[in-house]
Amino acid sequence: MHNLRKPILTLVALFLLLAILIAGCGQKANTGQAGKNPALQASQNNPAPAKKDLILATTTSTMDSGLLDVLIPLFEKQTGYTVKPNAVGTGQALAMGDQGNADVLLVHAPEAEMKLVDKGTAINRQLVMHNDFIIVGPPGDPAQIKGVKKATEALQKIASRQAIFVSRGDDSGTDKMEKSLWKAANIKPEGKWYQEAGSGMGQTLSIASEKGGYTLTDRGTYLALKNNLKLDILVEGEKALLNIYHVMQVNPEKFTGMTINSEGAKAFVNFMIAPETQKIIGEFGKDKFGQPLFFPDAGKDEKTLGQ
Repeated sequence: MHNLRKPILTLVALFLLLAILIAGCGQKANTGQAGKNPALQASQNNPAPAKKDLILATTTSTMDSGLLDVLIPLFEKQTGYTVKPNAVGTGQALAMGDQGNADVLLVHAPEAEMKLVDKGTAINRQLVMHNDFIIVGPPGDPAQIKGVKKATEALQKIASRQAIFVSRGDDSGTDKMEKSLWKAANIKPEGKWYQEAGSGMGQTLSIASEKGGYTLTDRGTYLALKNNLKLDILVEGEKALLNIYHVMQVNPEKFTGMTINSEGAKAFVNFMIAPETQKIIGEFGKDKFGQPLFFPDAGKDEKTLGQ
């Protein structure tokens, strides 16, 4: 029996050695495959996010213009996150952030945005892009504002003639701008001629077109929809009408009892200010409208915009 033990042990050792060699070869084969397969290598370098859903609160203009229809799929493909956009007025978008009901914000009301930053509710606020506000109205221009240089003067003429003016009335960034212009014009708009739509930019433009009225709009949404509107650009070009967009994260430390996707939010902020994305923003609309709907601004000094 003692004489049989040595051959048996030798055979066991040989089998173990063979198993180790086979396993090692398989591991090398897999490593080589990963090196040759960019998709596999990318998935290894960028593992799937732990929390995939990313809630984006944004203004209607980014959706109505079609810009986010281009950017969101690209972001999702690059990062593996699934974006759930809520296109509402900027005031409502900021409120969602303030309540912890969003992960990241893309908005255009700088003064209101800074209130969230000062409170510590919003962090990592970055300049993304701008376009401008314009006053549009019926081709017949009953208030005769075409060519007026200042928006406040145009609003004074509209009010004095009680020409129909359709306001968004939804506490959006556009609505905030409009209200500030009426205040600067020393006018409290009221009466049958001043009508609040309580809706997004696209619908407000449609109402103004149907009623032969005036409204304030961002240029991007107007250009995207103008073929379906009976509205002309009547007042434009004033620096006071700049429409500036920022992106910012909701601060997870403010909402410790809630699940804020801070990693996804940071990835979205970085995506929006990345050179490749900024190039897409600068080209968006050129092929269809002959001009961009937005101008990329990442890394710029906000004070110099419009100069």
